Amino acid sequence: MSEREGSPRERGATKAGRSEHARTARSEERTPTEKFAGFPERALIFYEGLEADNSKPYWTDNKTVYEECVQAPLVALLAELEPEFGAGKVFRPYRDVRFSKDKTLYKTNAAATAGGHYVSLSADGLFVGGGYYHCAPDQVTRLRRAIADDVRGGALEKVLATLRRSSFDIGGERVTRAPSGFAADHPRIDLLKHKALVASKSFEPADWLHEREALTRIRRAWRSVVPLADWLDANVGPSDRPR
Repeated sequence: MSEREGSPRERGATKAGRSEHARTARSEERTPTEKFAGFPERALIFYEGLEADNSKPYWTDNKTVYEECVQAPLVALLAELEPEFGAGKVFRPYRDVRFSKDKTLYKTNAAATAGGHYVSLSADGLFVGGGYYHCAPDQVTRLRRAIADDVRGGALEKVLATLRRSSFDIGGERVTRAPSGFAADHPRIDLLKHKALVASKSFEPADWLHEREALTRIRRAWRSVVPLADWLDANVGPSDRPR
């Protein structure tokens, strides 16, 4: 899955950057005072402008728009979804440019996650999904072992077939050749090439995005991904290696 939001473990490159990130993190964790009512059209216009002018002056001039039309609705959305999917997190809007050749300062999307589920808003619309986006080596080993198993691998195929019928794309980091220890003609070789496994769906900008119906559609999409998340939790689980 394309992750325009970057890593959720990003840190600021300078002391000033770290302070700004800390202030943002505190504001993102505040309790919303209103129910989610959709993402205002100004949110998409804000990101159109940011794509054209990814600069500190643009961000400073439009920070209130980000806070009111992007950040606040995301916080309210997560609060309403929390009883079903668990506590969520809004990713910071700043890019970590310390080790990147791309020195643009701000992400051109706003993203949040809860319980392995993901939502992203940008000028292109809404992107939702879930699964395991990054897997440590021990997780990859367990993932492939489960896929190779006729019972567990067969169950996964059924889960993914259902998601595809619901217009979800199946993705995740992959290798190009058969992994070591697996025959190239294995019946599930395409799945065995995965090092991560996610299901996602994109929605182009539409009137419902600015209304409470957006909550219904996001909730429905996240519920559709639950069987995949359950399979991954049962057969892969968290990494047992210290970071």
